[in-house]
Amino acid sequence: MLVDTNIVSAHFKGDPVVMPKLQAADVIYLPSIVLGELIFGAHKSPNRIRNLARIEQFRSATVLLTMDADTAAIYGRLKAELSSAGKMIPDNDLWVAALAIQHNLALISRDQHFRNISGLNWQTW
Repeated sequence: MLVDTNIVSAHFKGDPVVMPKLQAADVIYLPSIVLGELIFGAHKSPNRIRNLARIEQFRSATVLLTMDADTAAIYGRLKAELSSAGKMIPDNDLWVAALAIQHNLALISRDQHFRNISGLNWQTW
């Protein structure tokens, strides 16, 4: 499973739905874009040091996925399809979706706009 920012944030808040599912997962894939969003949030928070430490602890228990040329090709196709349909979503989320499709992983997110992406295995908790 590949996790979106809102799932990791829910985990950090002790969400009773998210926590046991993440703990039961064999492998958790973390997109580098999600890591960047989490770090950005930590730097804006009043508890920067504590939050950065929690993010690093979480990251060390995951497999970090980064973008490459194949991801870019999927991203470009998805963005063109969504643009033609008038259903654009944030660019960071398009990159996350492209990684999920590229690696044939379920994307776990609470963002409903992922339902507009064909070929994406999107699940919400």
